[in-house]
Amino acid sequence: MASVFDTRIEFLKGMGTARAELLNKELGIFTFGDLLEHYPFRYEDRTRFSRISELNEQMPSAQILGRITGVELVKGKGKQRLVATFSDGTASMELVWFQSIGYFQKFLKIHSNYIVYGKPALFGGIFTIQHPEIELYQSDKPLPGYFQPIYSLTEKLRKKFIESKSFTGWIRTLLPQVEPYIHETLPESILTRYRLISKKTAYQYLHLPGNLQEQNQAQRRLKFEELFYNQLKLISLSLVRKNEFAGQIFNKTSLLTTFYKDHLPFDLTGAQKRVIREVFDDMKSGKQMNRLVQGDVGSGKTIVAFITMLMAIDGGAQGCMMAPTEILAQQHYTNLRKYCDLLHLNIRLLTGSSGKKERKEIHEGLLNGSLHILVGTHAVLEDVVQFHNLGICIIDEQHRFGVAQRARLWEKNTRTYPHMLVMTATPIPRTLAMTLFGDLDISEIDELPPGRKPIKTVHRYEANRLAVWGFMREELAKGRQIYVVFPLIEESEKLDLKNLFDGYENIRAAFPEYAVSIVHGKMKPKDKDYEMQRFKKGETQIMVATTVIEVGVDVPNASVMVIESAHRFGLSQLHQLRGRVGRGAEQSYCILMTGYELSKDTRKRMETMVESENGFYISKIDLELRGPGDLAGTQQSGLVDLKIANLARDEEILRIAREEAFDILHKDPGLEFAEHLPIKMHLSKIKDKSLSWSRIS
Repeated sequence: MASVFDTRIEFLKGMGTARAELLNKELGIFTFGDLLEHYPFRYEDRTRFSRISELNEQMPSAQILGRITGVELVKGKGKQRLVATFSDGTASMELVWFQSIGYFQKFLKIHSNYIVYGKPALFGGIFTIQHPEIELYQSDKPLPGYFQPIYSLTEKLRKKFIESKSFTGWIRTLLPQVEPYIHETLPESILTRYRLISKKTAYQYLHLPGNLQEQNQAQRRLKFEELFYNQLKLISLSLVRKNEFAGQIFNKTSLLTTFYKDHLPFDLTGAQKRVIREVFDDMKSGKQMNRLVQGDVGSGKTIVAFITMLMAIDGGAQGCMMAPTEILAQQHYTNLRKYCDLLHLNIRLLTGSSGKKERKEIHEGLLNGSLHILVGTHAVLEDVVQFHNLGICIIDEQHRFGVAQRARLWEKNTRTYPHMLVMTATPIPRTLAMTLFGDLDISEIDELPPGRKPIKTVHRYEANRLAVWGFMREELAKGRQIYVVFPLIEESEKLDLKNLFDGYENIRAAFPEYAVSIVHGKMKPKDKDYEMQRFKKGETQIMVATTVIEVGVDVPNASVMVIESAHRFGLSQLHQLRGRVGRGAEQSYCILMTGYELSKDTRKRMETMVESENGFYISKIDLELRGPGDLAGTQQSGLVDLKIANLARDEEILRIAREEAFDILHKDPGLEFAEHLPIKMHLSKIKDKSLSWSRIS
């Protein structure tokens, strides 16, 4: 049923068709509801006025009341600018325009008073503001003092003089029209318990705040609501799964005990033991397990995966482990096979390269139950691959697989859905994990095995190039191997490939006595694999590569990672790359190479890498710097778009919202209680954009 919020924006007084079309195209704002939910992302304090004599370059902005004392059109080389002299009695400054000059020549009146707002900068000893916001001051009215909400805009909108003030004007017109139709969406008990303002008041305070306190109250209220409904949907999916999807019961431990007592070559860490307990509780519960295990590179996820498969095999079922690439699947197979041989278990590897005879044996073994564990790549998903009784699916580097691919694995047991364990070496901050995977149970392996030497990370500038090469030569002389990684970003692919090949030639010229491999994403998989294997076998000493060097690939002898143009990588990516070294007993090093000119965020990334090796801490900083957008492949997860909440800063609100959502669904799963009617009504209006992660892991 159409509501006032579905009214198209061209029907708002003062909008007009041309502006409405611009907002449609540039910001995706089509209706009254869209306009109301186009939230400001910051506020400017327009209650304070500065004097020109007080200005300094550190000020982010300044608001000044003064008088235009002169206007001049200055012609330069092919470009002209309009310069107005502006004085407030304490000093003079200049206001400068490079665009819309004709408009401002008509607008600016000498000896008239104006209020200007902008960022002051010092040029030739005189303060200037380029393209200031400017309005005629009416002396019969009091000085305006207010908080100006700042909205996301585009260059096209600015060229058509659509600014944040335009939105404020439209909202002033819109709010009285829609206010009677803004219904409360949270129960009275929650509003009272957390002293949250009503939804109507929240919209008023957010778009038209009278002071800082009102703005904070509005943000707190709307953030809580957004995160509450996000969690409500995820938790309800999780409860449906736990109530409706039965899982095989695996509660025997004889195989596990034998492995622990006779064959485990090292002590498990406390974190590994905790995660194994959590998995065992799921496997014996009778409900289908859906658990995400996240842990840093080298934290021991593979042995946890193997122990999980032993629980299923003990219960008469089979295990399957899927990895995104052949080289990684081969590595898992090699590592697990030595344990399987000791326990007399049958394990096989299935990849795109597996031969016809090999495949026939694997298919027969899977169907008759004599094959206990299958390790493989996407080849496992083929319809011909059928199991006698698949009990556990383990997916390594889960973000490298699409949802549809995971669903096909899940359907390989038609009697009872197999348990699912998905693993990632890209740690996700808890806030993001709760929002992305709130319907999955999450386990963290947050400690490394004892005796692992920390990787020494340093940041070096281009001027230090010869010293870096000298250090590489010392490490090569000790018999070590080295990775040199170049960025390959699609937008500037040709330039990046040129840099990669130039870098390759430079390395070959600088280290003529050593063999050098080159690997990049444009190579055929066969050629790439051949080069990777040469490096792994020690036939080449230096690997020049783009980021295609695989996650998890184990070359214990590689002890140095040089990352060229490190400023062009995100923090999580830098951390992942660094994890390629430090896999042997020797001290390992990571060298971040950049030029001198770096942005504030880039410096923060370099400093974070140098000071910490903790993936969870690094991912938290990454979230603060970049937002949730592309961490851990989240774009395919069905993450609810957050319009106002910030996962890096609103951890406490998320925690409380999650607790409340859990409590309500626990007491009243059908939302039948009278006090929960606002929730039920609001849920029926929300279009379900999210995928059911609970069903497809």
